[in-house]
Amino acid sequence: MKKAVLVFVVAAMLLVTVGLWIANTSGDLGFTDIAGFGVIILVVAFAVFIGFKRLASAKRGEPTEDELSRKVMRKTSSLAFYISLYLWLAIMYFSEKINCETHTIIGIGILGMAVIFAVCWLILNFTGIKNE
Repeated sequence: MKKAVLVFVVAAMLLVTVGLWIANTSGDLGFTDIAGFGVIILVVAFAVFIGFKRLASAKRGEPTEDELSRKVMRKTSSLAFYISLYLWLAIMYFSEKINCETHTIIGIGILGMAVIFAVCWLILNFTGIKNE
């Protein structure tokens, strides 16, 4: 139950921080800013979805971590790590052709990894894991 509440607290803190960032931004928002905010909102929505799922599990008296959820998480993390390696290779290749600062490229990579993890989790959670 404490982990579920912690997810909501962290998501709220992140949304407040993003809100302050938007409020303090001077000038027009570019495409990269809007895309960054979109990815952040996507990651927060994923975290809130996980939090609601954990809260519903706790209210039903089910354990928060069972064998299937651990196996899905292990498979998701390994698949997301494997795909993220190719993401970083693509970022390294295109970073010479794009004139961006280093911290921007690293931020894009980290947000990309979060999106890859969320997509992999959604796919594996809803399609299931084959008996291996």
